[in-house]
Amino acid sequence: MQSAISLLELNQLVKMTLDTQLEPTYWVVAEIGELKQAGQGHAYLDLVEKQGNTILAKMRANIWSYSYRSISGKFQAVTGQSLKSGMKVLAQVTVTFHEIYSISLNIKDIDPNFTLGERAKIRQEVIERLGREGMMDLNKRLLLPAVPQSIAVISSASAAGYGDFTNQLLNNRFGYQVNTKLYQATLQGSEAVSTMLNAFKNIFADHPKEKFDAIVLIRGGGAQLDLDCFDDYALALAIAKSQIPVITGIGHERDETIADMVAHTKMKTPTAVAEFILSGFREFEEKLHDLLKVLNRNSAQQLNWEDRKLLDLENRLKSQTKNMINREYDKLSGKIRQIRLSSGGLQKLEQIKVANLNHSLQKTWKTFMDNESRKLGQFEKDILKSDPNTFFQKGYTRTEINGLPVHKLEPKPGQEIRTYLKNKTITSTINEIEEHGK
Repeated sequence: MQSAISLLELNQLVKMTLDTQLEPTYWVVAEIGELKQAGQGHAYLDLVEKQGNTILAKMRANIWSYSYRSISGKFQAVTGQSLKSGMKVLAQVTVTFHEIYSISLNIKDIDPNFTLGERAKIRQEVIERLGREGMMDLNKRLLLPAVPQSIAVISSASAAGYGDFTNQLLNNRFGYQVNTKLYQATLQGSEAVSTMLNAFKNIFADHPKEKFDAIVLIRGGGAQLDLDCFDDYALALAIAKSQIPVITGIGHERDETIADMVAHTKMKTPTAVAEFILSGFREFEEKLHDLLKVLNRNSAQQLNWEDRKLLDLENRLKSQTKNMINREYDKLSGKIRQIRLSSGGLQKLEQIKVANLNHSLQKTWKTFMDNESRKLGQFEKDILKSDPNTFFQKGYTRTEINGLPVHKLEPKPGQEIRTYLKNKTITSTINEIEEHGK
């Protein structure tokens, strides 16, 4: 059996092994799980590695005060933001082991460019995913009213950008009235995305009643890392799928966030968003003034044209009516003369026609009656020819078997037949049948 050693001896063995077997420093990629700054200027933090929400690895770390001032200052200068929980960093560390406090990492340096690069990588992946899903231009296809008078605003009531936006709308020199409703959201930090998504949810729930013309998402600027929430996929998807046009005014210096990319319209600042909305009012009002001028001018011109046309039509109508009356009067006078001249001769002519028709009718009627009498006599002769008694008088007879003419049957010896004469009926039996040549 191996000899037992004390716990201190074991810890000293671990410390010696680590000191001799590990490299002096390592560059480690990890997420800052928790960061606390002590009164002496030291920073104590947990470094973690996650897969989704599951922590795969975790280790305590520290940055001594003399290093923390240098590291945090450089990080602030490059990224525009101080170190904080949730950031993914590339840290140069030394593995240390203490007999009492166990294993920990001492952070010697943090590369701020890695954090920026990691953000850029994630951002590009989100952009490509939205592009594949057809989301980049979906909200842009919606029709933004020329005069959006009912607007849902996603912002923070305490944000300077929100104050600039509302002040610009309320105090516009044209006196335009714009109705806005604030939906409170946190615009930076770990809660930003969830609060903005909740704001969108509430807007869509209120939309049937409020009838919003547009949604405005505004913020008053900030450091680049503070704006990471506006590159979030879930937020971009909510903007893209919104059935209400979305206008962004996030107030940033870099080109644009993903929220800007998928929005219907993007502006640089909240004030610019307000000016954009007011410019739509001005353009609409100017168009109305221009249309009114054109309408007045065209109406006056049209009225003048119609007055002249009415006057011309009135003169033409009077002249044509007078000419038509004169022509019709002349026609009527001529007709009267013609009627007087022709009525006497016409009466005599009609009398002659009537006499001729009467004579022709009498002649035609006599011929018709003679023809019909001849036809009737012929019909009588034909009927008499068809009378059976006529045949019986000539000595002909008719023979039947069971009521059927014998010439339509095949008679056989022994069958009974009935023979009809003019005044007699003879019943007999067939004894012999003699065939004659056909």
